[in-house]
Amino acid sequence: MKLQTLLFDLDGTILDTNELIISSFLHALDGQTRQERLTRDEIIPHMGRPLIDQLRQFSGREDVEELVQAYFEFNLREHDAMAAAFPHVTEVISRIGDSGIKLGVVTTKRRETALMGIKLLGLASYIKVLISIDDVTEPKPSPEGVLKAIDLLQADPQTTMMIGDSQYDIQAGQRAGVHTAGVAWSIKGEQHLAQFKPDYMLHDMRELLQLTGVVEESEWAGK
Repeated sequence: MKLQTLLFDLDGTILDTNELIISSFLHALDGQTRQERLTRDEIIPHMGRPLIDQLRQFSGREDVEELVQAYFEFNLREHDAMAAAFPHVTEVISRIGDSGIKLGVVTTKRRETALMGIKLLGLASYIKVLISIDDVTEPKPSPEGVLKAIDLLQADPQTTMMIGDSQYDIQAGQRAGVHTAGVAWSIKGEQHLAQFKPDYMLHDMRELLQLTGVVEESEWAGK
């Protein structure tokens, strides 16, 4: 099997926004929850779900538009200062893209903030398709976004892989009939992701160079 298409989740997978997201929630929900103060340990298990769903759960409110605005006020202001690429992301994606392999992003973020992240990574010219929360009826773990990316890229599911840091990414890929990979640097932990039985568990982004055939095993072993 030679992979010809890679689909990435964004936050927590190729873009390290973990502290930005947690801080954005703490800012938006300050004084807005049933308990005195929400903690980061309560936020982490839900990361990867749509923002509105999380805000409703944490606040116990149905109408969370005010909280959404507070979240994005902080998130957009602090984005470039608090977000960064995970190790080797930029070099690996650019090298794989230069090899002719198709690349896309499937995320539960809004298109506006997803584009900010891709721009910050310096990978806009390599990401040929972006499927955001604005582009689907059902977000991950529904396969809709993955299937839409496959269609737009004219890709073959049998040579496509969905890569992510949460169970929602793995489940979406599995339901779409593509190969799946978890990332061991997920804030939820490698053991948590392993429960959902991805086909691969990446411990280093450079492993994708071998999986895609961009480099031989002997070359990767020397890194």
